[in-house]
Amino acid sequence: MQPKTLKIIFWVSTLLIFIFEGVMPALTSQTEMAKEGIRHLGYPAYFGIMLAVFKVLGSIAITVPQVPATLKEWAYAGLTFDMVAASTSIWAVEGFSFNVFFPLIVLAVLMVSYFTYRKLNTLQYSKAIA
Repeated sequence: MQPKTLKIIFWVSTLLIFIFEGVMPALTSQTEMAKEGIRHLGYPAYFGIMLAVFKVLGSIAITVPQVPATLKEWAYAGLTFDMVAASTSIWAVEGFSFNVFFPLIVLAVLMVSYFTYRKLNTLQYSKAIA
């Protein structure tokens, strides 16, 4: 795959994650609907605030190019844990429904971002050595 194509795929997927995991939680985490969602899943109220902060920070970390690679890796891991935990929590409380799949769909987009990020870094590293 061409580097230009990889960059486009990376930026589109990463910006989608930034919107879903950064912008949306920042704007909606204190709404009654979000608070009720956290309560419905059996989590304390402070968990929603903490989760929103970490989602925003993680999405910023994967979006800003100047963030060190190690921190980006941790951000990708944290966002992955979040999506898997969200899906599992929904399944445990509501049973098997479409709601279980939505975090997994976002996770798939996150994985596209991660794998294109890794591929782009590998290409840059190999160019630096040559």
